[in-house]
Amino acid sequence: MFKVKMADAKFTKDMLAAISTLIDEATFDVTPDAIKLRAMDPSRVAMVDFELPKTVFDEYTASETMKMCINISGLLKLLRRAGKDESVELSLDEKTGQLQTTVRGKYTRAFSMPTLEAVEEEVPTPKVTFAIKAKATTEGLREAIEDAALVSDHVRIEADNEKLVMNATGDLMGATIEMKKGSDALLDLETKENSKATFSLSYLSEIIKAAVATSDVATLEFSSDMPIKLDFKQRSEGKLSFFLAPRIEVE
Repeated sequence: MFKVKMADAKFTKDMLAAISTLIDEATFDVTPDAIKLRAMDPSRVAMVDFELPKTVFDEYTASETMKMCINISGLLKLLRRAGKDESVELSLDEKTGQLQTTVRGKYTRAFSMPTLEAVEEEVPTPKVTFAIKAKATTEGLREAIEDAALVSDHVRIEADNEKLVMNATGDLMGATIEMKKGSDALLDLETKENSKATFSLSYLSEIIKAAVATSDVATLEFSSDMPIKLDFKQRSEGKLSFFLAPRIEVE
């Protein structure tokens, strides 16, 4: 049996929207204690690592461990019918394999949608040693990435002991965004060695824009020409992290 209830439907929508930036068909691991997801995007450039413990929910029942595959864009379409101060319940009809979504508020409406065949692939956490660990406001990070996206489709992120710098270069224009350690945007910066790496802005901007809705503080970890990890501290319990492979530049 699987059934969960959350009084704040917006939180559910925001978390699913963040996941949907990378994947549309998500196979969740449901246990008696939590709902988890670790999956690669179809191009295998990025990975999402997500977990919601049972304590996040107002009601949580999962009698056994199972996998449940859902079309996230389809579920989001239903959840967008939920307004402010409305609750959402999700339950699995074991006979039909349908996911039941019930929104309660001004009135009650119930939707059903099919679950999909679960993917059995186990995605391991990347084993990466990071030289840089930067803690920034999620909103400040979003603004910086949007500035870079004005001129290019990729950004080089560099860091030393004092600052984090983003350089974006397009055919006609360029941009340099500098965040100093201890500023309103860059809360903290730990440096083992100066590092730089280049990443796709289409991925970064979509991930960060979606994460702003659930998180106030983001931690970036990277090393030269290695994947970057973005960990978004949740306003409630839960985990939302992304890994993004670097764009290798040819000198």
